[in-house]
Amino acid sequence: MTNLKDMKNTKLLKSAKIIQPSSSFHLQSKDILITDGIITHIEDNISAKPEYEVIEHENLHVSGGWIDLKANLREPGEEWKETLESGSKAAQFGGFTHVIVSPATQQPIDSSNRVEFIVNKAVKLPITISPLGTLSDKHEGNELSEMYEMSLAGALAFTDDKSDVNTGLMSKALLYSKNINKLIISFPEDKFLSNNGQMNEGETSTKMGLKGIPSLSEELRISRDLSLANYNNSPIHFSCISSAKSVELIKQAKQNGIQVTCDIAAHQLFFTDEATKEFDSNYKVLPPFRAQTDIEALITGLKDGTIDAICSDHTPHDIESKQLEFDLADFGIIGLETAFASAHSILKDKLPLETIIEKLTNAPRTILGVDIPKIEIGEKAELTYFNPSDKWTFKKTDIKSKSKNTPFLGTEFTGKALGVIC
Repeated sequence: MTNLKDMKNTKLLKSAKIIQPSSSFHLQSKDILITDGIITHIEDNISAKPEYEVIEHENLHVSGGWIDLKANLREPGEEWKETLESGSKAAQFGGFTHVIVSPATQQPIDSSNRVEFIVNKAVKLPITISPLGTLSDKHEGNELSEMYEMSLAGALAFTDDKSDVNTGLMSKALLYSKNINKLIISFPEDKFLSNNGQMNEGETSTKMGLKGIPSLSEELRISRDLSLANYNNSPIHFSCISSAKSVELIKQAKQNGIQVTCDIAAHQLFFTDEATKEFDSNYKVLPPFRAQTDIEALITGLKDGTIDAICSDHTPHDIESKQLEFDLADFGIIGLETAFASAHSILKDKLPLETIIEKLTNAPRTILGVDIPKIEIGEKAELTYFNPSDKWTFKKTDIKSKSKNTPFLGTEFTGKALGVIC
């Protein structure tokens, strides 16, 4: 009789091309046997047994598990939009084995108890979910949060996400976080300059009669926080940059020795502000879609290493929050299911595959200081398997999130995550 436990716990990847430059098997097509979560064999050919779960696909590739630096999973407080459980299903579909969740929930992750809530609930899920903590107490932007206590409870870094942080508080946070060896993450936007803008400031916003968000609001905040990081000799990470000038500022800062990293949201590569012409609120995101010249600068930044990582900026909203007049609708789209597919579709002819995968695997983990999964015999298996040449169309049935706010329905992508082993 077949042992059901063995069926569940022994997986065999057949003829999978390994994408991991640090692996001794990089760019080789191998069979990979995983037993009880451990990579036990990597060989040219491993014979399948009846008790194995065999994973076989056309043009099968495998890498270390993908990690998302920025997802809003809404729990605790807005579970009708998303939960850790539903978000983990969306992440699996998109190829992520590890998701970093925003602390800017309705009940903010601002204490060790709230951090422990996320950590303890995530233990039961099929992927790893790790919380960030708020930078400010109660997420109100006035006083520092209990960073040390939250770090002991499992918070990987600290951010107030898309809320404004005044100059004095940011400086204190950078100085304090250095002492506990934790990273400060800045979402760069000067709210006074954005001033309730709805989309990118430019020719399209003028034609549409909508108040614009100038790229200057992002760039001034990057300039400020780079100066503060340099002054305090502290590392800083910028989340979801979007403009050409931002790329230039961060590139120059790296050359000057400032400890800075940054990421972009995958959807920023796919659309310009022209996409908002029909007033469809599924194209309303923050930062807003900008100009083609900005996209080209983002791609250059990915090529030369200025931009370290790609994230989903998964932001689920219910129908009541999005099916409104454009200027009343909330910012944000879901992105866990489509982050790799959308980014790869744009980048496939511009960057090597291993560079794209690096932005989803090793680089984000290096930023956060978490362990990098290795594709070697004897290592724990944390893997994403995928087909980079698969052409497929994103349908409503592909959405695993509780929310459906996406501009990608009906879009043909090139490159698809096929599954994860975590």
